[in-house]
Amino acid sequence: MLLWVGLGNPEPGMARQRHNIGFMAVDAIASRHGFSAWKARFKGLVSEGRIGTRKILLLKPMTYMNLSGEAVQEAASFYKIAPGDITLFHDELDLAPGKVRVKKGGGNAGHNGLRSTDRHLSTPDYWRVRLGIGHPGDKARVTGYVLGDFSKMDKGWLEPLLDAVADSAALLAEGKPEDFMTRIARVSGEQT
Repeated sequence: MLLWVGLGNPEPGMARQRHNIGFMAVDAIASRHGFSAWKARFKGLVSEGRIGTRKILLLKPMTYMNLSGEAVQEAASFYKIAPGDITLFHDELDLAPGKVRVKKGGGNAGHNGLRSTDRHLSTPDYWRVRLGIGHPGDKARVTGYVLGDFSKMDKGWLEPLLDAVADSAALLAEGKPEDFMTRIARVSGEQT
């Protein structure tokens, strides 16, 4: 079983914030691939399904971003899922809007959801799908930017990106992150 975690914040008023792009990505995957209805479990919401031959548990922690690792650790521990079979979908300031990069391990770059997950799993060696939201240009504006809603102008890249992530999910499930990134870039119109 694979554990795919979308990072975000649980308040309904936060649903369209840039920080919630991880929630949006797993919602798109669940919808596209006919996963089960979301239900409360592991300090979050879970949805189960299959993509190809792989069984996948989707998780949206309801602990707020800073405590995301609590939900990740509970689900991973219950199902005995190794860190290498866990993938977090999260916002990435250091990528241009609409760009996607996948990597295993590494630092948290100040991202509180990753920091919490590193701490609760006792390792950074899980997969990350970094979903570019761009940078506001000034470090002092970062908090307001990530907690701000996507703008109407963002709709032109956000919806194609989420569709591409959902459409390409089978490649990620098969352990082909390079092919996943290439296909997303091609179908979402990302300039490489």
